[in-house]
Amino acid sequence: MSKKTQEQIVILKNKETGSRYYTRKNPKNTVDKIELKKFDPKTRKVETFVEVKAKLK
Repeated sequence: MSKKTQEQIVILKNKETGSRYYTRKNPKNTVDKIELKKFDPKTRKVETFVEVKAKLK
């Protein structure tokens, strides 16, 4: 059996509009912040979303 890696739930946020996406990342493979181009429903265009720090309650 192989070991399971711990995946993190990450928040991707557009700084201009404040829209958010939730995704997962493997911290062993990706140590830098994620930047993805996703569809922003507020501007109705493809925009860049950047990983932000999640606030835990």
